[in-house]
Amino acid sequence: MTQFETRLTELAHGGGCGCKLSPAVLRELLAGMPAAQAFPDLLVGIETGDDAAVYRINDEQAVVATTDFFMPIVDDPFDFGRIAAANALSDVYAMGGRPILALAILGMPLGKIAPETVGRILAGGAAVCAEASIPVAGGHSIDSPEPIYGLAVIGLVRPDRVLRNSGARPGDVLVLSKPLGVGVISAALKGGRLDARHARAAYTSLVDYTTRLNAVGHPLAQLPQVHAMTDVTGFGLLGHGLEMCRGSKLSARIRFDALPLLDGVAELARVPYRTGAATRNWASYGGEVALAPGLEEWQRDLLCDPQTSGGLLVAVEPAGVTPVLELMRSAGFGRASVIGEMHDGTPGIEVVP
Repeated sequence: MTQFETRLTELAHGGGCGCKLSPAVLRELLAGMPAAQAFPDLLVGIETGDDAAVYRINDEQAVVATTDFFMPIVDDPFDFGRIAAANALSDVYAMGGRPILALAILGMPLGKIAPETVGRILAGGAAVCAEASIPVAGGHSIDSPEPIYGLAVIGLVRPDRVLRNSGARPGDVLVLSKPLGVGVISAALKGGRLDARHARAAYTSLVDYTTRLNAVGHPLAQLPQVHAMTDVTGFGLLGHGLEMCRGSKLSARIRFDALPLLDGVAELARVPYRTGAATRNWASYGGEVALAPGLEEWQRDLLCDPQTSGGLLVAVEPAGVTPVLELMRSAGFGRASVIGEMHDGTPGIEVVP
């Protein structure tokens, strides 16, 4: 891992999607927002906490719009830019859309970061956008106390193929495309107590998974057996799973032993390495989760672990599981796994071993 004159993570009080407001605070802030019934072409707004807004242009096209930005999760400026860009693009893919352009969002503490470092952040974001075959067509920058970078992304989707987090049906199987543990690894790296070999391996794993585009979301949306989809980011698997449950008016059962985890994460979580966001997440929604006896605190922390540029959580009817897994694995998500199912019942999640 390259050393820098200024460590980006030392200039920020949080990092990656762990910077998000807690789910409870966000729900309180949005509770007073006006309803969107006056805009019949607004297909997706804030009503179910979905990943992006969707506005219908005609019977064939709808615009998908999102913005996502955060403070550094790593010190390498190029990797920070790549991670932030992949994370922002994921919101469009999670709706079943295809990105067409991005605008950069940049806030930097002038005098604390060299212009060359800022240039590397922007170059990292542009590199991921080039991988997604879209331009960074502009943006906005400010002088801010902490470094911030992200994108506003515009995409397109057919109105009849929009995938929301609220479309799951009883009996649907839950499939997760990426392994969990980004927040735990980030906390371990910041703790500075890993030896050089383990730190390099942890860093490589983190960057590999957080820069991997969720572009498979677009072809997944073409499968009629797929009923709902969201990406797992700052609220953790439980938080985003609960959004799917609430929106779909269903309950879910998740099997902990079926969860894919980043290499070494279980051992790091046992130390324990955890983020403040994981603790805030559990405090926000723990009352809606039933943990089976015997599950330990480190396992609960992993379920709440904030994922930066995390995987896609897909609700699919049983007959569609094989095509979903084949699509994910052919797109480079070799750890994609069936982790649970949806059921009739009061919205909530039961976690079993």
